Amino acid sequence: MSENISVLGLGLMGTALAASLIEAGHHVTVWNRTPAKADPLVAKGATCAATPAQAVEASPLVIVCLLDYASVLETLEGVPLAGRVVANLTTGRPAEAREMAAWVGERGGDYLDGGIMAVPQMIAHPGALILYSGSQPAFERYEQAFGAMAAARYTGDDPDMAPLLDLAMLTGTYGQMAGSLEALALVRSAKYPLMEFTTELLIPWLNAMAAMLPRWAEEIEAGDYRTDVSNLEINRAGMENLVRAFEEQGVKPDLLLPIKTVIDRRVARGLAHEGLSGLVEEL
Repeated sequence: MSENISVLGLGLMGTALAASLIEAGHHVTVWNRTPAKADPLVAKGATCAATPAQAVEASPLVIVCLLDYASVLETLEGVPLAGRVVANLTTGRPAEAREMAAWVGERGGDYLDGGIMAVPQMIAHPGALILYSGSQPAFERYEQAFGAMAAARYTGDDPDMAPLLDLAMLTGTYGQMAGSLEALALVRSAKYPLMEFTTELLIPWLNAMAAMLPRWAEEIEAGDYRTDVSNLEINRAGMENLVRAFEEQGVKPDLLLPIKTVIDRRVARGLAHEGLSGLVEEL
């Protein structure tokens, strides 16, 4: 079903979102502070609005993808939102999502917040995911249109849930990156081939270890951190060994030290018998 959809913000991500909607056959109106950025999309069939108000007036569904929430407020200030669904796919914090939902609601609009789990090149391709939270009727009304951009997953009626889950997934990614960078630095200190280490050893190991996560989730929800694998005392000793090895190899263990600190603190509380999942209580 073809929809009238407006897209505000034509950075790399906004442009990719708009292009995917045009490709899916929707009637797309675009707006950007620098109008020339709309030219490639106009060539594909989009309509360029001169102002945010014109863009919002053109469509019942307004997708916003700007630099930050302050930019969203500035762009929509004074624009009539009654009868509109505002799907804000700007990256932000849970507190900002709650405030934005209230702000849009006071102006008569329905609000969805979104977390884009993809880079622009992934939009409209397998593997791209956008999380949504807020108005369930609004999500259900436009779920098909959202699916043209990426797999669409509704995470609840609290508008802050999508950005919270977005940040949580990014946190997991940054943690994996931190450990991987430390690993590569250690391997490079020994002049071992990095591509061989990465593809043949590290990636299979990380994939295998990811199987622990569902078990950790169960343990954390149950509050039961007993383990028959490697308790915190074993991990404390292992971290000591890691840090010494790094220092002996002339490599800084800076990205490892924070987790060592948390393990040491948990063990000092007399909880050395627990598994690693118990560290969540320290956080």
